[in-house]
Amino acid sequence: MSRTRTAAAALLALPLAAAGLLGAAAAPAEATTARPAPSLTCRGQGVDPDALVRARAEAVIDAPLSTVWKLQTEVERWPDWQTHVTGMDRLDHGPFRPGSAFRWTTPVPPNPATPATSLDITSTVGQLKHGSCIRWTGPAVGEGLHIDGVHVWTFTRVRGGVLVRTEETHTGEQVDANVPYATAILKQGLEAWLAELKTAAEVRPC
Repeated sequence: MSRTRTAAAALLALPLAAAGLLGAAAAPAEATTARPAPSLTCRGQGVDPDALVRARAEAVIDAPLSTVWKLQTEVERWPDWQTHVTGMDRLDHGPFRPGSAFRWTTPVPPNPATPATSLDITSTVGQLKHGSCIRWTGPAVGEGLHIDGVHVWTFTRVRGGVLVRTEETHTGEQVDANVPYATAILKQGLEAWLAELKTAAEVRPC
């Protein structure tokens, strides 16, 4: 299917403080560039090493690991606590495991160029270690936009709860056309996900 960069740019124009985020991305010439942290992995597999668009986020959640893990892996219940998940369909049955697949929907708000639309995402679990990590991959498709994503999550017991780390990469003609902007949007999404996971986990009884 042919997709124009004009339509993609409109879809990516989400309402966020992109100017500040992108302005901070350009470091002064004299600044020392920090070595990036190693990519997250699950059973030896990580995000796409060749992807131009990538982001990471982390948070400590004051809740039992079992609670955090259950919230994250009972994907059919995501709409109960994630405001950006408007539809979910688990495509297999039984325990959440390698090979599990799910199709979910997330909205794209209206902007001056396009009306409100949505992305349909089909995710398939490739690697999983119970209570420790998950890696899934899959396409996200919307009007004028096609993204291939790889998403890794790790869960570690620490003092004060569970350290949840996440890393995701996106590839596709449209996002590659504006890497800083697409990266800012991806990072905002990861941070929002972690914030809602933290809220949901911390209000549940132990």
